[in-house]
Amino acid sequence: METRGRVGRPELVRARMRRGMTQEAAAEAVGVAATTWARWERGEQGVRACYRARMATVFEVEAVEVERWIEGWAFGESASWPIADFRDTSVAATVKAVAHLWRLEMEPSRRHLLATLPFVPSALGEWLTSWNYGDPPVTTAHHGSGPVVGLADVARINEARRAFSQMDHQFGAGLVRPVVLRYLNGNVAPLLRGRYDARVGGELMSAAAGMSRLAGWTAFDVNHHGQAQRHFGQALKLAKAGDDALTGAWVMATLTRQAIHLEQSTWAVWLARAAADTARRAQAPPRVMALMLIREAWATALQARPAETGGGHVARQVEGLLVEAERAHAQGVTDRDPEWTVMYEAEELNAEAGNCWRLLGDHRRAAEYAEAAVAGFGARLPRSAQLNQVHAAEAYLEKGELEQALDSARAAIPAAKALSSARSVELVRRFAARLEPCGGSMMVREFRDYLNAELAA
Repeated sequence: METRGRVGRPELVRARMRRGMTQEAAAEAVGVAATTWARWERGEQGVRACYRARMATVFEVEAVEVERWIEGWAFGESASWPIADFRDTSVAATVKAVAHLWRLEMEPSRRHLLATLPFVPSALGEWLTSWNYGDPPVTTAHHGSGPVVGLADVARINEARRAFSQMDHQFGAGLVRPVVLRYLNGNVAPLLRGRYDARVGGELMSAAAGMSRLAGWTAFDVNHHGQAQRHFGQALKLAKAGDDALTGAWVMATLTRQAIHLEQSTWAVWLARAAADTARRAQAPPRVMALMLIREAWATALQARPAETGGGHVARQVEGLLVEAERAHAQGVTDRDPEWTVMYEAEELNAEAGNCWRLLGDHRRAAEYAEAAVAGFGARLPRSAQLNQVHAAEAYLEKGELEQALDSARAAIPAAKALSSARSVELVRRFAARLEPCGGSMMVREFRDYLNAELAA
């Protein structure tokens, strides 16, 4: 199991050395190969829950201490890395925190530092607890030094986010991300510091949350995962300040997607369930529930990996969630749908269902759903089409259909080259690495040569 975005686990190294153990001895005590232990220390591989429990026994420490070694970083605030602190959810504190982060993004040296920060799973627990049990502010009215803000100003933020989101889907995050950050700092922050009544304040918090989520999403697409997490956290705080359950659920579903990508499976499940529970309490419309359910299915499948473990109960649970998601989506749109649900059409449902079937080991269905997603996305959403083209290739490879897999992956390379999306390039390169057992094949050599030539051009 690969964990991306790591820079090593120095606390795990120190714990082993304090016991006077070599890597080989520690690996033997826990019950893994020495190479696996070495990858754990380098942060190149995730550590399953069963091995974390064994570490606690071997090193004679509490489980929470092992979690600290593995997750690696304390979650503290600094001038260059502000946290989403939910202890004070007042509008004034929220505005100060988000504006500070956006201002840092405008300073090249600080922006570079933010881009190198790691993803910190331990932060998510505090966020979920505060979201579920913390109180929203007494009022969303604000009497600041900025301009008088009205609903027309809020509408312009939402219009800008829709335009930026379409650009992100069309061209990749690398192109649109600087524009989003400048808009947040130059347009949204002054409005948040302005004067508005409670009605406008609630709408403004929600609009700012959506734009902050987009800032996080564009960082995610270029593989800056700590930076993405910062913006997602601030988006969740804004949603809390606005007492907006559906936007909060949307942000948590996005954090779930990041956790899935990083193979933080336990956190992915917790985030997905929190998002779904929030949506249910808010009596969310069917299209919103469809997103929450499909995301929970994906996270559950990742955590249990029933195709590898033979977990029939979990497989049935995932299949049940998929059926629920499809039924909810089939109910169609309502006048209560948040406008962001327009991005979650049937193609997106097919794409995420395909990933679930892959983890369930049903590669025929995985290929069918991925191909259906590609056909639906088409030229309208080229990045989504490219990602699912590679997912189809992965399914064909698992089915033993090498030629079909290579044809599908080859079709995804021009988009990976054209898009400003590190995630798109990463996925196709990961597929190429999976071809190693067939490395002697002429077809594979030709595919790799074509891939390297195109991405180097």
